[in-house]
Amino acid sequence: MIVRRIAPALVPLLLGCQALDAAEPSRPLGPRIGSVVKAKLPASPSAPKLLDFVAEPYRDAVAAVLKAPTLTAKASEAEYDVYPAVYDWLLEHPDRTSLAWQRLEIPCVDITDLGKGQFYWTDEFASELSWQTVGTFENGRIWFATGKVKAGGLIPTIPVKAVVILQSPRTAPDATGMSRIKPQVNIVIQSDSAIATALLKLAGSQVPKVAEDGAEQLLLYFSGIARTIHKNPDRLAELLGPRATKKPGR
Repeated sequence: MIVRRIAPALVPLLLGCQALDAAEPSRPLGPRIGSVVKAKLPASPSAPKLLDFVAEPYRDAVAAVLKAPTLTAKASEAEYDVYPAVYDWLLEHPDRTSLAWQRLEIPCVDITDLGKGQFYWTDEFASELSWQTVGTFENGRIWFATGKVKAGGLIPTIPVKAVVILQSPRTAPDATGMSRIKPQVNIVIQSDSAIATALLKLAGSQVPKVAEDGAEQLLLYFSGIARTIHKNPDRLAELLGPRATKKPGR
């Protein structure tokens, strides 16, 4: 069904992972919320103060997306225990997070580290996206993404821009280095494509639910690996180690 690709593509899918709901089946994804839980937030995504945390070269682009969104989505996870150093490392290395899911035999596209904090993925439908961190604040970061998504075989690719504000308020680490965190995400997506607007109108009431599902998937993308390592610390090297390189001649 087209809406099942266009809405998750305009939400994430931003990181290229699919079928993450097959992971950790015993753990609920966490409650959906109508607004981001207030913690130590810089401001709401539409507030000018948020731009103070964005690097100057990206400020105008981020402001343009926030000013004229095509689609927004919010989600929060239930509080859980985690090693914050591991969680923060995953946020800095989404390519290795993708590899960890693959090692758990969960479908996830390869993410390429382009260097200087920029990442890229593409898929068999000709969707592609590049993104990087453009701002940070206490226990949070702001990503800016650009690319194109493919909603169906006969539908042209749709250009998109997105701003993602991910926050992970937490308790102070205990003697073992563990904290309780409650990740939450606010996603703002913009597309100037008339096709995107028409498809979202066609989907109607289904869009908010599917958008929330996509936002939850983005949270699970990082928390699923962090929780797995928290429960099985002996698997850290196995899951987060670099991809093995092929030896010459093989």
